[in-house]
Amino acid sequence: MHRIEGYVIVSSDGMIADASGQMPDAIHNDADQKYFQSGLDQAAVVVHGRHSHEGGLRSAGRKRLVLTRLIATLAPDPAHPNSLLWNPAGCPLEEAIAALGVGDGIVAVIGGTEVFTMFLPFYDAFHLSRAARATIPGGRPVFDEVGPHVTPEDVLARHGLKPGPRRDLDQRAGVTEVTWEREARR
Repeated sequence: MHRIEGYVIVSSDGMIADASGQMPDAIHNDADQKYFQSGLDQAAVVVHGRHSHEGGLRSAGRKRLVLTRLIATLAPDPAHPNSLLWNPAGCPLEEAIAALGVGDGIVAVIGGTEVFTMFLPFYDAFHLSRAARATIPGGRPVFDEVGPHVTPEDVLARHGLKPGPRRDLDQRAGVTEVTWEREARR
């Protein structure tokens, strides 16, 4: 069994990156990075798109699936020896995880927009950090549905997740985290 958990930090307007796809310094926060890296340390596999990557000292040792449409099913990732390139249209998630040699554990989804959106029906938990003092005009949203009148919280609630308590990760910087969870599946 795999537990699927998402990890993200967003601006006050629900963006994860600027128009070019880069994470701006405005939402980069050391306390959030510590929380994020700690979560990834518990994961059996990290899942992200071709332009997302968590960085950090331990990232090269993590098993990962990198989503791409450039292949039919699965292929070795020439850039990262512990990674597989994965086309979800040609290969189910469980098969891709098995090909990595990973057993049970947490599947940590870390972006980008299309990847976060694809997993909406499957999240057991979603760790939503927010940099309340940052905006990214014209940026890329965490989920496709996010826009001027739709927040990431609206999207998570529509997909059956419920918020836990808010935690201050960095009160001075206005960075908080809320873990949204789905009721246990039967």
